[in-house]
Amino acid sequence: MAISESLLPEFDQEMAGVRRTLERVPEDKFDWKPHPKSLSMSVLAGHIANLPSWGTMTIDRDELDTAPGGKPMEQTPPPASTADLVATFDRTSAEARAALAGASDAELMKPWTLLSNGTVLFSLPKVACFRSFVINHMIHHRAQLGVYLRINDVPVPSLYGPSADETPPGF
Repeated sequence: MAISESLLPEFDQEMAGVRRTLERVPEDKFDWKPHPKSLSMSVLAGHIANLPSWGTMTIDRDELDTAPGGKPMEQTPPPASTADLVATFDRTSAEARAALAGASDAELMKPWTLLSNGTVLFSLPKVACFRSFVINHMIHHRAQLGVYLRINDVPVPSLYGPSADETPPGF
C-alpha cells in the first residue's frame, strides 16, 4: 500500500471533524477570547481553515521560509463569516487531499525544511511533516476551538465518540 493511501482515511476522518467544528463557530462571537493572550475565535478558526494549505505546500515544495530576507510572511485575514470560514476550509482541504493522493512514496520521503530568514528550524520527511504540522496541528487547534465553543454554550460536535452534546448513531 502506498503511503498516501494509508494516510488518506485518517486525513478524511479528521477533516470531517474539523468541518463540523468550524460550522458551529458563531459569528456574534468572532471577537471572543478566553484570555487576553489567546487568539480571538475568528482568528483561531481562520487559522484552522487555512491549515490544510500547509499540506499542499509540504507536498508541492521542498522548503518554506517564514521570514525571507527577515520579512515575516503576510498573515491571512480573519474570515468575514462562518460561511466564508467553511468555504476556505473546503477549498484548502480539497487541495491538500488532492496533493496527498497524487504524491508518490518517493516524494513523501523527501525532506521538507522550514526556515526563518534562512535559518533552518527543522527538516523532516514530507510525510512526517504532513502528519505532524498539518493533521496533528489541526487536531490541536480543533480541540482549542472546542473549548471556545463549550465556554460559549455552543454544542461541541462528537469527534471520536460522544461529546457532552452529541451521541453519534450506534453509540
